[in-house]
Formats: sequence, C-alpha cells, structure tokens
Amino acid sequence: MSDDLLFYMVSAGLSLMVLLGIHWLSKVETAARGNRMSALALFLAIIAVLIKYKLVEVIDIWAGLLIGAFISVLILRRIKMIGMPQLVGLLNGLGGFASAVAAILTIQNGGSTGGFVLLTALIGLSVGAFTFSGSLVAAAKLQRILPQKPIVLPRQQLLLGLSALAMLVLIVVPMFQSAQAMPYTWVLLLASLVFGLLFALPVGGADMPITISLLNSTSGVAAAITGMAIGNVLLVSVGGIVGASGLLLTLIMCRSMNRKLSSIIFSRRASAPQAAPPASKKQADPEQSIEQKAKEVTQASPVAAAEVALADWMKHAKDIIIIPGYGMAVSQAQELLKAFSDKLEHGGRRVRFAIHPVAGRMPGHMNVLLAEVDIPYDKLFEMDDINPDMEKTDIVFVVGANDVINPAANTAEGTPIYGMPVLKAQEAKKLVICNFDTKPGYAGVENPLYTADPNVLLMLGDAKDSLQKMIAFLG
Repeated sequence: MSDDLLFYMVSAGLSLMVLLGIHWLSKVETAARGNRMSALALFLAIIAVLIKYKLVEVIDIWAGLLIGAFISVLILRRIKMIGMPQLVGLLNGLGGFASAVAAILTIQNGGSTGGFVLLTALIGLSVGAFTFSGSLVAAAKLQRILPQKPIVLPRQQLLLGLSALAMLVLIVVPMFQSAQAMPYTWVLLLASLVFGLLFALPVGGADMPITISLLNSTSGVAAAITGMAIGNVLLVSVGGIVGASGLLLTLIMCRSMNRKLSSIIFSRRASAPQAAPPASKKQADPEQSIEQKAKEVTQASPVAAAEVALADWMKHAKDIIIIPGYGMAVSQAQELLKAFSDKLEHGGRRVRFAIHPVAGRMPGHMNVLLAEVDIPYDKLFEMDDINPDMEKTDIVFVVGANDVINPAANTAEGTPIYGMPVLKAQEAKKLVICNFDTKPGYAGVENPLYTADPNVLLMLGDAKDSLQKMIAFLG
C-alpha cells in the first residue's frame, strides 16, 4: 500500500470522526462526547500530517505545538463562559490568519508555476485575510474594546463594493502574470483585510450571532481552499466540514430571525438605528429619567409599592416563564437564577425558560450559560415552542434581556431588529423586567415595554440584586 493511499484512508477516517463529533454536538445528551471526539480527531490529524510530510523530527514544529498548547490551557483556565463569544471570534480569526500565511508561503515558494495552485492560493489568502480582520473586529466589539453599536463609515456600501471588486481583480490578474505574482499578493492581502474591516464594523445588535457563525464558516472555507493549494486532502476535507457546518448554522440563524443573509452582509446593517415608536398607547419620553420611569410604573400598579405588588403576584402565580438575556450573563447571575427557579418550583409552581435564538452573543450561548449551573435542558424552550403559551402564563420574568423581547421589532421599520421574531413577553398576564436600566438594548432601539403599564413592573439595577430580592419575597 502506497503512502498516499494510506494517508487518504486515514484522512477519510478522521473526517468521519469529525462528522460524528458534530452529530453528537447537535444533541444535548451527547454534546460533551462530541466535543471530545472532534478534538481527538484534530489531534490525530496533526500527527498524521507530521508523519506524512516527514516532519516528526523537526524540533521547531514540536516547540510551536507545545507553546500553543500551553497558551490554550492558560486561556481555558482563565476564560469565563461570558467571554466565550469573543474567544470564538478570536479563534475564527486565527484560523483565517493561518490559512492566509500558508497561502502566501505557497505563492512565494513557487506556487505561481501552476495555474490551479496559484488560483487556489490567492482565493485562500483572500478569504483567510478578511476572516482574520473581520473576526478581530467582532471580538473587539464583544470585548467592548470597540463600540458595540454599528460603526458606519461615509459611503460604507461604496467602499465595501470597491474592496470586493479589488479582491476579485487581484485574484484574476496574477493568473496572466504568474511570474510576478508576489506584488499582487501583498495588495490582495491589504484589500482583503480592508474588506473584513468594512464587513464587520457595521455589525450591531441581533446581527452579531449570525456574523460570528458566518466568520466561522469562512475560516473553514479558507482552510479548505488553502488545502487545495498545498495538496493536503485532509485539510480540504476538515476545512470543508467546518465551512459547511458554519454556513448551515448561519442559515438556520437567519431563518430564525426572519433575515436574509444578503441583507445582513450588504445592506440593512449599514443604516443607522432609528428610534422605534412604542407599541403601547403612551409615548415614552426619551428625556425622562430612569428613576421617573420606574416611579410611574410603580404608581400605575394596583398597589403603591412595586415590591408589594410583586410579592402578591408571585403568591398567586402557578405558571411562570423566565427569559434570560445577555445582561444576566454580564452580571454573572446564573447561579442566583437557578436558586430563584428552584425556589419557585419548591412552592409548587411550573417554571420554564424561554430561549431566543440570538440570546447571548453567539448561537447556543445562553443554553450553555444555563447548563453551567445545572438548569435541566428539558426546561429550556425555543422561541417558537413557547411563544404560544405566553398569554396563558401568570408571570413572565425578564432577566437582562431587551432586544429579544422588544415588540418594536414588529413596527419600527428601518431599525436593526425590524422583522426579527421576538419573545412575546408582553402577552403574559403579568410581566416583571429585571434589567439594569431602561436604555435601548444592543440594537439601539427604544423598548415600549418600559412605559407605564399596570401589569408591568420594572426592577431596575444589577440582575443579582433583583434576583436576591425576588428570592427573599419567596421566603
């Protein structure tokens, strides 16, 4: 059996292991096993490549692997679950960066002598470079290094289109001047980095989970195309799997949010958020202080004090839904949320959690945050499954969520969340909103639920403090 045939067989086996790992990841009961399976497959893939290309005895490679492993362990020990989205964004970027470097070295070391190799290397460089710069911007926004609101440059769409056109031209032209490909390569690198920046800067609000998923897909695509350039079938296979799975997740997220991928990439994100008209009869005054708004809601309640009203509501409630959001995660209030849920259940109440597809900052983020404190998965319900039950629910508790419950998504045309399906919290018999303040959410759209309503109570402040008060009410 030839070495090439053996490597192909090993590559096929490792690719199947990755696919099996992804299949297990899609189910709650087997997710941890799937993660371990995929990690093992990639570790074996590294070993297989080192053996195939006779690099086992190269000390520099082993030193690099050990340094990388050490850094990974440090990150694993220090990173909190709340920081996982920006870590994922950073890793997507590093994957794109690695593909771009491999493509540049391929061109520099003679890739220009073959048309197919040169073409795939140029495409791999382009996709990897804009994945790198776009992912860094996304991670910086999530980490609050950059403003989280959309950053729209003058003539944003024109600049984005010109950078895309420049990338296309710089991929095609070197095919006719392969002997002088390197100068074009550096310009292509620059154009691709600029495209990534222009693509990610307008990201804001609910578009962030979709953007993270899309960049995850492009990192896999970059790896697969670069694998074609260097003739590594294993890299092509695994990169293709990552690219396809990331794209499928992106499309699922788009469908869940009633958005078109093309509108997210090219158009709607480029418009600045507009103020949303309130869904209630009373117009919210944007100049009104948070304290005054809270006072109005309290005075509009059937009793004088919000705390007394809440205690009475909780006393008679039997069916309760909790809607956690990113504010809950920022406050690190998961454990108190679990304690609150347990307390409600011990009192004979039915408790369920409503999870919006884009709760958190990446797909599945909220589910993992709640699982971290042992909230059972069978108590987590997706938006489409639980929305019909909202009007029959005694109390809906919103903890650190804004955009995903904002009814302005149905009426405020021209805003980032317009047309996005939301959790219909306003249909519950009673609504308790435990948010830090009444400012617009990540999408920058005013929430009409903050206006005075006798069936809505605002518990403004840190989520931990609000949950501790509610736990105290239960005795």
